[in-house]
Amino acid sequence: MDELLQKIMAIEAEQRKRREEDALARYNKGPKKHKKQLAFHKCKKRNRWVFGGNRSGKTECGAVEAVWMARGVHPYRKNRPNVFGWVVSLTSQVQRDVAQKKILHYLRSDQIADIVMASGRKDAPMSGVIDQILVKNVFGGTSVIGFKSCEMGRERFQGSSLDFVWFDEEPPEDIYEECRMRVVDKEGDIFGTMTPLKGLTFAYERIYLNPKNDPEIWYEFMEWADNPYLSKKEIALLESTMDETTLQSRRYGKFCMREGLVYPEFDESVHVIPPFDVPPAWQDTISIDPGLKNPLSAHWYAVDNDGNVYVVAEHYLAGAGVDEHAAAIDAISEKLGWKRDGKGRLEALIDAAAEARTLAAQKSVSELFQDRGILVSPLVDKDLYSGIAQVKSYLSRKNSFPDLYIFSNCVHMIREFKGYFWGSDERPVKRDDHAMDELRYYLMSRPRTPPAAAQSEIERDKQKRIRAVMRAGKRR
Repeated sequence: MDELLQKIMAIEAEQRKRREEDALARYNKGPKKHKKQLAFHKCKKRNRWVFGGNRSGKTECGAVEAVWMARGVHPYRKNRPNVFGWVVSLTSQVQRDVAQKKILHYLRSDQIADIVMASGRKDAPMSGVIDQILVKNVFGGTSVIGFKSCEMGRERFQGSSLDFVWFDEEPPEDIYEECRMRVVDKEGDIFGTMTPLKGLTFAYERIYLNPKNDPEIWYEFMEWADNPYLSKKEIALLESTMDETTLQSRRYGKFCMREGLVYPEFDESVHVIPPFDVPPAWQDTISIDPGLKNPLSAHWYAVDNDGNVYVVAEHYLAGAGVDEHAAAIDAISEKLGWKRDGKGRLEALIDAAAEARTLAAQKSVSELFQDRGILVSPLVDKDLYSGIAQVKSYLSRKNSFPDLYIFSNCVHMIREFKGYFWGSDERPVKRDDHAMDELRYYLMSRPRTPPAAAQSEIERDKQKRIRAVMRAGKRR
């Protein structure tokens, strides 16, 4: 009997030890949950990034994702046996102090089949540099978590076929590209967790702006307030020691350059909404920034009964002539059921520069559009600073809601908002600003303070409810 009791006590002691060691089982459980970590884990896309401030919880979710995949216990994705993945750090020292420490924290000792050291002792892996951890996969067999540092150079990242790569902080672009090739065979995953301290790097250009609209790219910004385990007192203390640009990177995980964004008010999670059928009565006009070699940008604008502006469609194309642009604008308008005059013509605003004629052309761009059934008006206010102020006023969230919403299919306008920066001469940098220009032309054509529409209390409540439903759809 004593022997049986001792065995039971030994089993209970082992169970307690495993529970205490099992940080993975406690991750995001209990009353406090890190919702953005869960959004990252639940996302099914294959190129996922968390742009997070320091201590926002970004590294935790990267480590957990790697361990879940290696163990074959991911709660939101299809699991695989014998997984092979890499954890990529900037240097071997950073690997030792951050990434491998987190991985070991979320792996119980009985879940590790073996550890291969690059340097240091296997019985004290925390103090050395790990080459590989062999992990027991629940399907049987063994998964491998390999560790790489960017200081090795691109050549050391060749050859392997991988199920995943986790970048702990932003790698050089050539290593990122090499790792993308490593996951092609297995249709594996790339995920990164980083604080953007290097300015407008390839991660900004290729991931955040996503100019080619890669459907597999997903990102989330993660800041101190998103971490439920970071105290408000600690946040206030950290915030008090930083200038605005440093704060944008280290707290909010935002990409910054010293000159700063022209429209920091723009928030993709607020101003970008799913498309919906716009009532004909809301249709207002089209605004065009002409371009032949450069992109021509055209957007369709609607206004509801409360004066809120909706950007509902776009045409954005470089290297085409007026015939091609006019045909595309006509086709989009037809699809939208856009209003026309009694002769079937469309109306639009256009940059006054389109009125100019050259020695090589008998007609101006405006006249060419008019010949093709698009009546363009060059009477636009091009004052740069007044226009920027007008856009800012529509973006601002007075009474919690802005006055400007952009349909998610207007990808080029969204990208330009995210990449529109002040230059050193106190003017915006003249690059990728075509949608920003014609947005200014349009908003400057409207009253500075939209007048209250004459409508019933029931109609006002109806419109507010419509906007609330659209915002809820965006969050889902």
